[in-house]
Amino acid sequence: MDTEILESTQIQEAADFLAKGQLVAFPTETVYGLGADATRPDVVKDVYAAKGRPSDNPLIVHVSGPEMVWEYADNSYKPLAEKLMKAFWPGPLTIIMPIQPGKLSKEVTGGLTTAAFRMPNNKATLNLIKTFGKPIVGPSANTSGKPSPTLAKHVYHDLHGKIAAILDDGPTKLGVESTVIDLSVDIPTVLRPGMIDSDDLLKVIDNVNSDHHKVTANEVPKAPGMKYKHYAPSAQVIIVDDVNDFKQAIAEYVAKDVPMGVMATDEILKEVPDNIETFSLGKDVISASRELFAGLRQLDNDHVQYILAQGFSDEGHGAAYSNRLNKSAGNTHYKN
Repeated sequence: MDTEILESTQIQEAADFLAKGQLVAFPTETVYGLGADATRPDVVKDVYAAKGRPSDNPLIVHVSGPEMVWEYADNSYKPLAEKLMKAFWPGPLTIIMPIQPGKLSKEVTGGLTTAAFRMPNNKATLNLIKTFGKPIVGPSANTSGKPSPTLAKHVYHDLHGKIAAILDDGPTKLGVESTVIDLSVDIPTVLRPGMIDSDDLLKVIDNVNSDHHKVTANEVPKAPGMKYKHYAPSAQVIIVDDVNDFKQAIAEYVAKDVPMGVMATDEILKEVPDNIETFSLGKDVISASRELFAGLRQLDNDHVQYILAQGFSDEGHGAAYSNRLNKSAGNTHYKN
């Protein structure tokens, strides 16, 4: 099929595609999502097929407001959930709760009795959901396992010919996916770090477990990004944790006589030889998070075989960046 690029004001056209059971990529403040009618199992299956996504990897249900959540979620979780919704919605927080029996299909939940809900902070997408009148599933709009899309052209590169349309609203503002918190356990648990960190959450709720980002081989993940390889370009990513090691690391990989690239802050890039492909992560971990996936894609398009990427502390906002970069690198770090 032809994949149409829609302007952010073409909400009705995008909603019409969804109503016909077709797939539409949509913008959020984090990354672009791949939208489909969350109430139709047959259509949700098409999302997995388009992405090449494992069927036990649950999907996030995107809503236009809290009232839409309670049509599906167990209302006994309402007091705690609405504290978080009031503080962080619309925004980059996904909330996992048990659902009412039979309200959402196993294609959405990955076969679990819980589901993940989010209200994205993007005017075009909120208008799309309101116009459509039903929630939409929204995994990242990329080939499964590859870097997430932060531009419409990233979506087109991965999924053109496989989806009906892309609602283009320019570059995303945050660049890494939402924080995911699970309320279905005794202590609310962060399953995926994002730009809302544990300190932010603790200002709203009493207790948070922030140390559960992986699952075992036989365990069904409750949230995306926990079990399978994610965010990986074709090139091998090597994380350089100490900025003082960059000069030596570059020399070692240049000596391998294979194409390489460097992804780092502007201060580091000043010292990189002109004949090496580079991508700027800006000045700090906030800009680095925003540019991470675009950098991985750009250097991959430059056909390098190795990407030396700057590491940051995994404290605070650095937790989201470090989580995504470690997954893209397969936890490969430069050793001096």
